[in-house]
Amino acid sequence: MKMELQLLVDKDCQLQKFPGKGGWTFLLFPELLVEKKTPFGMRKVSGQIDSYEFAEMTLMPFGKGVLFLPVKSEIRKKIGKGEGDWVRVRLFTEAIEETEDELMTCLKDAPLALERFLQLPEEEREMHIQSINDLKIQDRKVEKIVRLIEQLERNL
Repeated sequence: MKMELQLLVDKDCQLQKFPGKGGWTFLLFPELLVEKKTPFGMRKVSGQIDSYEFAEMTLMPFGKGVLFLPVKSEIRKKIGKGEGDWVRVRLFTEAIEETEDELMTCLKDAPLALERFLQLPEEEREMHIQSINDLKIQDRKVEKIVRLIEQLERNL
């Protein structure tokens, strides 16, 4: 499976803490919006906080459509930072190119659908690819590709 990392965030952020005993320490990302198509709007990311590299951490909804990243004590100890300190953050999300390859292979067998797909605005094409990509079960991906091809052939 071909994976390409897409940069989401590359900036300095201040570590914050929820008030009260046992409150989580976190980083807030108001520029990243909750994705409505994922469970509870959560999003898996990999990246780096200062010198600490990580894979598969979860951005979680903070409220008002923005996301935050909990920063475990293990990470804070390794980078020597705590609440109020500034850290350099780079976050990546994985973009799976395989879905686009699968879709294009199927569309080549349906020339009319391919022609109409390529006439769609790039944003709409990417939306279709992402909606297929978001499905975890291969059979559902196939069903979605078939429905898309049928819609394109009917010019919907």
